[in-house]
Order: sequence, then C-alpha cells, then structure tokens
Amino acid sequence: MDGLILAGWVAAILIGMTLALIGAGGSILTVPVLVYLFGIPPVLATAYSLFVVGLTALAGSVSLIRKGAVRLPLVALFAAPSLLAVWLTRAWLLPSIPDPIWQSGSVVVGKDSFILILFAALMLAASVSMIRNGNQEPSGTQRIRHGWIALEGLIVGVLTGLVGAGGGFLIIPVLVLAAGLSMTEAVGTSLVIIAIKSLIGFTGDLGHQPVDWMFLATFSLLPLAGMAIGQRLVPYFNSQHLKKAFGYFVLLTGSAMILVELIRI
Repeated sequence: MDGLILAGWVAAILIGMTLALIGAGGSILTVPVLVYLFGIPPVLATAYSLFVVGLTALAGSVSLIRKGAVRLPLVALFAAPSLLAVWLTRAWLLPSIPDPIWQSGSVVVGKDSFILILFAALMLAASVSMIRNGNQEPSGTQRIRHGWIALEGLIVGVLTGLVGAGGGFLIIPVLVLAAGLSMTEAVGTSLVIIAIKSLIGFTGDLGHQPVDWMFLATFSLLPLAGMAIGQRLVPYFNSQHLKKAFGYFVLLTGSAMILVELIRI
C-alpha cells in the first residue's frame, strides 16, 4: 500500500479521536487528509468532510445526550440559522464561484487554490482560538445571549458551507462565554450542532459533486472507530491541555498549506 494512503487511513482514526477528546478539530484534519494524502479535489473534499465529520459527531453525541451533557434548546437556537446558511452555501454559493477566480498574466488563482487557502486561513484562526482559550471556563451563572448565539450560528454555517469545517473551535467558545455552559456541556452540545449542520450541508452537494460512495463509506468507518477509542481515553487526558497542543499542530499545518498553495500559484 502506498505510504500516503496508509497515512491517510491512520489519520482518519485520529479524526474521530480528536472529536471525542476535545469536541472540535475533526474537519480541520479531514480536508487536508483527503486532499494531500488521497488526492481528492478540494471542493469534493469539503463535501466528503461534511459527511465524515457529521456522521462521526452524530455517533459521538449519542452517549452524551444520554448523560445529559447536551443542552437541546441551545442546539435549536444555534442550528436553525446555521442549517439555512450551510445548505444555501453548498447548494448555491459554492457552485457559483468562478474558476479561475482571478488571473493576471501568468498568475492564476483557481477555485481549488482559493478554497484551500481559505481553509488554511480558517485553520490559523482555529489554532489561535484553541491556544488562547485552552483553559476557558464559564465564570458562573449568566444570562444567555440569544442574539449573539444565533448570529454566530449563521456565520459558522457560511464557513461550514464554504470549506467543509464543522466549526467546533468557534462553537465551543460561544457556548461557554455566551451561554455559560461548562466545557463538558459545550463539547456535547457542539457535537450535536456539528452533526446536524454538517449532514444537512452535505445534502446540498448531491447533484453538484460526483460522490464515490464506496470510498466515502470506507473512510467514514475509521473516524467512528477513532471516536470510540477517544471516548474511552477521555478520563485519562486533560482536554484543555490537549486542545492547546492540537492548536499548535493546526497552526503549523495551516501555515504549511498556505505556503504550498502560494508556491503552486
């Protein structure tokens, strides 16, 4: 088996473990793995990412719902505007983006490069959020800021639609700071939101992208296994320390992606 392909299958397991341990970051790994290890075109990779991360988050959220670690009213408040935004973005906005986006002489910025650079920029923002907010906890009982949560849902929906990112690194800080949830509740609630909007977003691609269902089904099984492994490891790790360490990894990966794409341009 080709070394890159083998690394891709191993990385698929790590995607599920990441979601289980810190409640975010799965899609941050999924798109680069699909593009650089499996050679999937970037726009199609973002669609696959929505399916894989959505399915994995759904599986991981079941046990947390049973444990009462999910605030369903907040799921509805965040997910309603997010669902609309992600579906419209995948079904209408993304297909309407021209290719190439910009050209001047020999310099051509294609749609694929634009998507990857945008995704890498989002990775850098995610890394800063993870590093700075690694020890974030609510200060106590506070009034839920419904408008801010709904607005964030809309913004995350557009970003999810454009680059296939679940957005857990954006969702969790809002749930902690604007809703006063504990980290356990924020992670559980985030997983449910990610599952719903990612899977709905994927349906917006049907008819626009040629889906290899055999590959997608096979690839999706490994993050599910990783999620099961990660949930067993949760008691043995400090999720805040893991989030900071993962943040530095994402920072390096995002920087490398931008460098690679700029060289290609």
